[in-house]
Amino acid sequence: MTTEANGALLVVGDVVTDVVARHRGPLAPGTDTAAAIRTLPGGAGANVACWAAHWGCADVRLLGRVGADAAAWHERELVASGVQPRLVVDPEAATGTVICLVDTGAAAERTFLTDSGAALRFDPDDWSDSLLDGVVRLHLSGYLLFSEPSRALAATAVESARARGVPVSLDPASAGFLVELGVDRFLALVEGVDVLLPSRDEACLLTGLPDPADAAAKLSRHVPLVITKQGAEGALVAHSGTIHARVPAKSAVPLDTTGAGDAFTGAFLASLLAGADPEEAAREGCRAGARAVERVGGRPPVRE
Repeated sequence: MTTEANGALLVVGDVVTDVVARHRGPLAPGTDTAAAIRTLPGGAGANVACWAAHWGCADVRLLGRVGADAAAWHERELVASGVQPRLVVDPEAATGTVICLVDTGAAAERTFLTDSGAALRFDPDDWSDSLLDGVVRLHLSGYLLFSEPSRALAATAVESARARGVPVSLDPASAGFLVELGVDRFLALVEGVDVLLPSRDEACLLTGLPDPADAAAKLSRHVPLVITKQGAEGALVAHSGTIHARVPAKSAVPLDTTGAGDAFTGAFLASLLAGADPEEAAREGCRAGARAVERVGGRPPVRE
């Protein structure tokens, strides 16, 4: 794990309830499929914050929006993970819920059914410039870009961060939602972002290029630093239109791949804050991703 950094990391993003159903083999239509089912705290933004704290970042803050139904539970879980929650309680919508279908075969691949609920009902009124007091890095979950109100919040947050000289990172979050949003629109929305952390599929989708290295290089002409997460194939570090490092993955026996990319991002950001260069930080990200896939759910173990 990294050493402690001076200054806080602020994450703005989704806090949801994950229902993880681990099944072996294909689902049986029209009848029962045996599964091991657990209800766990999740959300890409919340997971990133928890992994950053777990990886040694002493001051991690999270701005999220939840329903009254699960606000207290999520707050307790975040505090237990070393995160300072700033949760907005939505007066109308329930907390978002994601059903994670995990095939327990060798790859432990997962499929999400997503009801974003309160998570996509952020609006600029949920933002205050004071949220950046003491903050040295802002991270945004890409899920913010998939609804009009939360897009406005994201734009407000980026503008505030740039006015203070605070660097901004963003994880595109979902290839499926990116298709709906549109590539050109997404690229316009990430103007002002300093670091982009796409998955391999997201990088290829955003560029139309089949090779992830070519895609990462092309994206780094649009965003200064691009870190492409490739799962079992490690990570790519690109800037100024060139691949500068190919970081190998750490070996792991996958149990559940839910949140592996969030773990990478959290450890990567914690390492940057501790003074690592991007390649070193990506190595830490790969370490965290390997640990994540050997656990059920998207969060690190809670501190004792």
